[in-house]
Amino acid sequence: MNDDSHRELRLLVQADCDGELQPRDAAAVAAHLEDCAECRVLQRDLRATKAALRDEAPRYRAPDDFRRRMEAMTATNAPRPHAPAPRWRWGAWFGSFGLGAAVAAALVLLIVVPRDNGGVEQSVLDGHLRALQSDRLYDVASTDQHTVKPWFAGKIDFTPPVKDLAAQGFPLKGGRIDTVHGRAVAAMIYGRAKHVIDLYVWSQPKAGDAPSRDLSRNGYNLVTWSKGDMRFWAVSDLNREELDDFVRDWQAAP
Repeated sequence: MNDDSHRELRLLVQADCDGELQPRDAAAVAAHLEDCAECRVLQRDLRATKAALRDEAPRYRAPDDFRRRMEAMTATNAPRPHAPAPRWRWGAWFGSFGLGAAVAAALVLLIVVPRDNGGVEQSVLDGHLRALQSDRLYDVASTDQHTVKPWFAGKIDFTPPVKDLAAQGFPLKGGRIDTVHGRAVAAMIYGRAKHVIDLYVWSQPKAGDAPSRDLSRNGYNLVTWSKGDMRFWAVSDLNREELDDFVRDWQAAP
């Protein structure tokens, strides 16, 4: 492989960590990573960096009435368009009012209304589809939870819970490191007949306990919940009832 091709693939590895690749490019990256130790190190470092820099605090958007008040305040205090102020008066205006308005305007995007899970939901589904289409379901293939769980040690910044649900009809198949919304997460893979269930798990301090919530997107079913400092997302093309059964069995298992 020449330098230009390798440089292009390194860029694709970075885009893959951001969840920006189409399935065909993601498959090409997965195939390249099997043979390129240098890019595997790059991928690992990128994921570790994103995890280290990740800000757990949610972003917020101000309500419309707050925006209108800020716009009205800015319009009231700004110099009139037909009589532009001299340069020095603009500086004085910015010092007396403009700085406060600028700070308030910057806060408009960060206040009051919590961001929804739409971005995370789509990223979870994208990761699931990417794994299916690239034939890279597992980094570690095993039905033994005592093999899968320790495999994650040192690869992510938390220890994911791994459970064996073979007796309930959802056998463990293995695990992998994946990326959701720009962060490295653990993915446990379970089976149900010919269906694949991905269970994504990541650390989310102060998440608390939240009951299961069902969602659907593009013909796929998803269930999300939180327990303690862990966030969970299950995704599959399995029907809603059986995916709910999987989640209940997983939650009830020791």
